[in-house]
Amino acid sequence: MCDVTAEYFQNADKARERLEALRWPDGPFCPHCGSTKTPMRLQGEKCRPGLYKCSEYQCRRQFTVTVGTVFERSKVPLNKWLMAVYLMCASKKGMSAHQIHRMLGVTYKTAWFMCHRIREAMQDDGSILGGGGGTVEVDETFWGNIKPKGEKKGRGYHHKMKVLSLIDRAGKKRSFKVDRVNAKTLKPYLEQHISADANLMTDEASAYTKVGRSFATHGVVRHGIGEYAIGKINTNSAESSFSLLKRGLRGVFHHVAEHHLQRYVTEFDFRWNYRVKNGYSDRERADALLGQIGGKRLMYARPSA
Repeated sequence: MCDVTAEYFQNADKARERLEALRWPDGPFCPHCGSTKTPMRLQGEKCRPGLYKCSEYQCRRQFTVTVGTVFERSKVPLNKWLMAVYLMCASKKGMSAHQIHRMLGVTYKTAWFMCHRIREAMQDDGSILGGGGGTVEVDETFWGNIKPKGEKKGRGYHHKMKVLSLIDRAGKKRSFKVDRVNAKTLKPYLEQHISADANLMTDEASAYTKVGRSFATHGVVRHGIGEYAIGKINTNSAESSFSLLKRGLRGVFHHVAEHHLQRYVTEFDFRWNYRVKNGYSDRERADALLGQIGGKRLMYARPSA
């Protein structure tokens, strides 16, 4: 449990202390040179709270706990940042920038940028899925309409945005916005992110037929004939995650531009990876995110990158 009236959600100094405890469990280190040599704490009247100076002679640069993170150089009080992180992590289907703007008392423009910075921090480490003979489900889904106005949709899914998801049954999910759903497009994602000794589970789509031979086994369920599980061979976890993603996109965000879709699916992946079933509470999920905010700055000039 996490009480939203906790001091670090109400006071910027308490928020900084909280972030220091999470980011520096073994004591502060210099984000500029990486030195773990105990830095000097600057406490003069003109020094802002939480300011340190690197003790390495070759560096000697000043820093705070937010340097090198998605919070760096932000004028938004740190306690509001921590509240935004908690709200986005605790809301199962996400929270819109408009809601963040109303609840935190910041402008919509600020809230929108805060949300994208937090999504930037939600990226995982890119580790290989299905190692040691694990099982990985692979499936794709479609969202929205990217045809120009006035042009008929037509049949099929070519006019929709495409999302490919890889789900390791050990717990981790990783999704990608892709341009096409065919063997040429999907093969690099599978070979780069899934271990060769993994057991692959897909539906009967022809895009997986050839690449499936690159893995230890390739189980297939044929949705076209109403087949959804043959023992352990199924893609039910992927289908379940897609259902949650679409309820969030439709009910909370309403419209997501194609060039931002990757950030939104990353947000849903993060909450899936740290869900209650995997042993995480809302507070632990937020703490996990705060522990990986380093090295993921997002500049305002390129929020759609």
